[in-house]
Amino acid sequence: MGFIDAIKERAKQNKKTIVLPETSDKRTLEAAAKILEEGIANIVLVGNEETIKKEAAGLNLTGAAIVDPATTDKLESYINLLVELRKSKGMTAESAKEALTKDYLTFGVTMVKAGDADGMVAGAINATANVLRPSLQILKTAPGTKLVSAFFVMVVPNCEYGSNGTFIFSDAGLNQNPNAEELAAIAGSSAKSFQLLVGEEPVVAMLSHSTKGSAKHADVDKVVEATRIAKEAYPDVKLDGEYQLDAAIVPSVGASKAPGSEIAGKANVLIFPDLDAGNIGYKLTQRLAKAEAYGPITQGIAKPVNDLSRGCTAEDIVGVIAITAVQAGAQ
Repeated sequence: MGFIDAIKERAKQNKKTIVLPETSDKRTLEAAAKILEEGIANIVLVGNEETIKKEAAGLNLTGAAIVDPATTDKLESYINLLVELRKSKGMTAESAKEALTKDYLTFGVTMVKAGDADGMVAGAINATANVLRPSLQILKTAPGTKLVSAFFVMVVPNCEYGSNGTFIFSDAGLNQNPNAEELAAIAGSSAKSFQLLVGEEPVVAMLSHSTKGSAKHADVDKVVEATRIAKEAYPDVKLDGEYQLDAAIVPSVGASKAPGSEIAGKANVLIFPDLDAGNIGYKLTQRLAKAEAYGPITQGIAKPVNDLSRGCTAEDIVGVIAITAVQAGAQ
């Protein structure tokens, strides 16, 4: 069974409720219909019922809950919740009502905070910042998490490296230039995400253009320091660096460049030194190796909210909804 098929099966076994606020997007409605057809999750669609049904002509959305922020009987309680959470930032009942009724992303996140949904998926028609801003303001970071980061699950066909060709690439979607402490935190979160989603032991490589001192530069020093911090913070995780990519995943190269290492040549969680490297790396792998790329998946938010690429397909959205459901089930 492939990665995403296994994720779907796990989601079906522990069905969660996922809210989709971007109901003006046809791909989102197509994905909702597919999720309902396969029984992967319960779906909440945010918006005017008549408008949604018109947009969804030809699709079977039987079983989906449609919640209109303007008419829901939960609006008052959501307003009170939002005011309580954001009053220190000047939130009033009036401004909360406007945010909830005008911004479906804020409404969706508030539903999750209130426990009326287990997670949210958006980003098909909204920028990452717009999806994550209300998530961080309302849900905040998970206990014990230093920062929110984003990763891709990469499934590479006919690949003997990683976990049967499956990897996590992190951070490939959010943090532009993490410092050593942030890079270490990303490594710790990514190891947990790999264990949860792939079900195999994570083997984490901190990537660089240098392997064990082969190059000297401040960028290398950052990765070396991040490795030291991560080893201290996560002693039970198999983790090492700094490694060049080939030393991290190719056994023969790892044995040559880092002899005696239990990590070199065996990594399945790849921690990139910055967002440029991570984003370029995942796109190269996706396009040249014809890999499946699932993400960006966020980690570190108190409840799962996942962002989509604006170039996503309906099938991509189905995959992210299933992953979000599994993340919710683990909480």
